[in-house]
Amino acid sequence: MSIYQSLKKSDTQHRQSENDWRLFLRLVPYARRSGRLLTLSMILLVPLALANAVQPLLIGQVISLIRNEPSTYEFLRNRPLSEGLNILEGLLVFAIAIRLILTGYQGYLVQKLGQQITAAIRQDLFQHVTSLAVRFFDRTPVGKLITRITSDVEVLGDVFSTGAIGIVSNLFSMLVILGLMFSIEWQLTCLLVLMLLPISWLIVYIQQQYRKANYKGRDELSILNSQLQENVVGINVVQLFRREKFNAELFRATNSRYTQQMDKTIFYDSFISATLEWIGLIAIAAVLGMGGSLLLGKSLAFGTLSAFILYAQRLFDPLRDFAEKFTVIQAGFTAIERVGDILDEPIEIRDRANVRFSIFDAKFGYIDEIVANLESPDLISPPELGEIRFDHVWFAYKNDDYVIKDLDFTIHPGEKVALVGPTGAGKTSIIRLLCRLYEPTQGRILIDGVDIREVPQAELRRYMAVIFQEGFLFAGDVKSNISLGDGYTIEQIQQAAEQTNIAQFIEELPQGYDTQLRERGTNISSGEKQLLAFARAAIRSPQILVLDEATASLDVGTEALVQEALNQLLLRRTAIIIAHRLSTIRNVDRIFVLKRGELIEQGSHDQLIQEGGLYATLHNLQMLGT
Repeated sequence: MSIYQSLKKSDTQHRQSENDWRLFLRLVPYARRSGRLLTLSMILLVPLALANAVQPLLIGQVISLIRNEPSTYEFLRNRPLSEGLNILEGLLVFAIAIRLILTGYQGYLVQKLGQQITAAIRQDLFQHVTSLAVRFFDRTPVGKLITRITSDVEVLGDVFSTGAIGIVSNLFSMLVILGLMFSIEWQLTCLLVLMLLPISWLIVYIQQQYRKANYKGRDELSILNSQLQENVVGINVVQLFRREKFNAELFRATNSRYTQQMDKTIFYDSFISATLEWIGLIAIAAVLGMGGSLLLGKSLAFGTLSAFILYAQRLFDPLRDFAEKFTVIQAGFTAIERVGDILDEPIEIRDRANVRFSIFDAKFGYIDEIVANLESPDLISPPELGEIRFDHVWFAYKNDDYVIKDLDFTIHPGEKVALVGPTGAGKTSIIRLLCRLYEPTQGRILIDGVDIREVPQAELRRYMAVIFQEGFLFAGDVKSNISLGDGYTIEQIQQAAEQTNIAQFIEELPQGYDTQLRERGTNISSGEKQLLAFARAAIRSPQILVLDEATASLDVGTEALVQEALNQLLLRRTAIIIAHRLSTIRNVDRIFVLKRGELIEQGSHDQLIQEGGLYATLHNLQMLGT
């Protein structure tokens, strides 16, 4: 190996060490939240290590006392044999009892600490993930997120509790044991220390290999979970297009790769355990060989040799535990890296720190002052709300690949506007920008004259309601799917249901508003789910209403009910309607015609038909198809 290669390898190992330390430090704030448990766990290490280390010494003293050897402690020599044995026996029982009691108690504390750390990380990770922009979810498989929030996080608690505290415990035990051994017989102790050095290097090397295999295994597990989630969600397509065998083969290949990586981790783990067993036996043999010669030379007592044999076993027990805990830590470091990648993902869309007003405050902030200076304040009519303005807005999902190009228009308060155009024209992107699920690449979006970036996201999304083509329902009862956790009373929920003509359907359910809906509402029809989405919007009384092909999944009868409710819902509200069926938008105030992200036509239905442009072409094609 060249000098350059040696330096490069050394630098890589140094960076790996620094990286490991940095990863470990990420857990420290979580451990501080459970400072009492951590402190008590660390304090218990002292009596545990002493109780463990003193046992071989006491057994050696029993042998020395029986053989009347010079190594017997002074306070035992002048006592009768039976009394001395009773004293040593009592001390030995006391040490064993202390060790058993404290080991169980500390194990409980450590596991509790690990669970608290795990719960805190899982909570922070969930809150962070749900705060990320939609752009992140566009590129991240759901199975990958599930793996990191569940199985990866589960490993993290062991890193600090079982792993870190366990390693500190083992190191402290080894130091106490070595200290006692040096105080008794330094030559045999040096022999054991020399044997520890190469095995320690071997453990570190094998653990590095273990970590690489474990990281790859975790990646394969993420892919495995992604495939499973994809097939479960798309089971209809899988079965209708007979993809079972093909998808099973893809799953088998991923499963095989995952198994191979896990086999490597098992091999490295087993290799360490087997090696330590052999080294432990060799160490005892070496102590017996060297100790036997010292014993024959009258320079070592038989009781001392017996204690050293026991110490040789005890010395390798912490090392064996150390290797196992090191494996836990290496697996944990892998998990920290993977979870850290998610926690380090920047939150693109944030509320600005200096935001101190709502849309309502911005519009009415000075009315009190105006009214105070007028003799007839009743003559003041409040300004209309719900104005939407796109001020030269550009937007790209990817760099310079613009799907929205220089949109510049104003929707007046209470106006009903429809967005039409071929697939990929940018209709849904406009809605996403308006709801601030994405930020414009250039330009501004204003509501009632206020840049939406100056408005808290919660306030902005209370101000408008969006009804998508397919209503999404959560597992839970009907009333919670309408209120979505907001503090609406049952009377308000019932009123919203009546307003959207869904009250009769709900009352016919087995438990009415308390009827439990399955995940994604699979136990009711698509039309019924959409009706609940309308009730969800109605209860919030939004100033701006967005309908993204909201009636496409309804049958004729249900659509008539919804249309009646929708007419009431649209009164005195600004509305943006995305529709592919042009017959449903004839009565809107204006129609915006989009093509490749550009606004190419606008006007009423009759005006656009007369112009004979893209809208007229689309309309004529639909008329021919009916």
